Amino acid sequence: LAEGGQEDARRGTARSPLSVPRPGNPLSAILLAAFGLAALADLGSLAVGFTPGHTVAKPLLMPLLAAYAGTRGAPRLLFAALLSGWGGDVLLLSHADPAFLAGMASFAAGHVCYIALFLRHGTPRARGVPWRRPRARARPLAPAYAVALVTTVALLWPDLPADLRVPVAGYSTLLTATAYTAATRRGPVAGLGGALFMLSDTLIATGVADRPQPPRPDLWIMLTYVTAQFLLVRGVLGRRSASAAAYREVRSTTP
Repeated sequence: LAEGGQEDARRGTARSPLSVPRPGNPLSAILLAAFGLAALADLGSLAVGFTPGHTVAKPLLMPLLAAYAGTRGAPRLLFAALLSGWGGDVLLLSHADPAFLAGMASFAAGHVCYIALFLRHGTPRARGVPWRRPRARARPLAPAYAVALVTTVALLWPDLPADLRVPVAGYSTLLTATAYTAATRRGPVAGLGGALFMLSDTLIATGVADRPQPPRPDLWIMLTYVTAQFLLVRGVLGRRSASAAAYREVRSTTP
């Protein structure tokens, strides 16, 4: 990497700060702080019932998180997943049925991106360092997530509107696959993010099915959702840093 950087400097083709992980990049800290402030504004607005604040703050969340990820060298699939989430966020601000279905489709596209990202870049690799298989302790998660999926869909199915049953079941399958691959391919941080994503969308589904919900469900939905997306990003960026460190280590010990 050092040799590559020197060569780039000689050629006058230094890489963009948005394409290389730079933990000390002040822009990263600014964007992360902006994301945190937007999240606090959104959650605070929901807590006090200030709808205009939620309407303004919610669409800012995923673009800010994507911009932060960009300063840390995020892969394109992560950008696609976050921007799909942004599309879903905006569409779900409307309570019309067509907007709900379109928002679900947008989130589903984001889950496809997450799954592809986790399968393609699931474990760090460097020159001379083979791919690692998913950790053995994560394998029991497969039946656990399968049971959670089947149980949730079975319980909600009778109370869901007829035109939403199949879309909700399909979306729930993608959501569960995201949570499982996050845990098994990216580690505990991303795994927790995937689990919170499941919890957030399950709360949405219980509302659609007119099932009992906690007080101020919108607040809990957004709290778990924002935390989930942030943890998924951190899980991806953390593993990329580990991969880069492994590569540097191999390079430093290779004649």
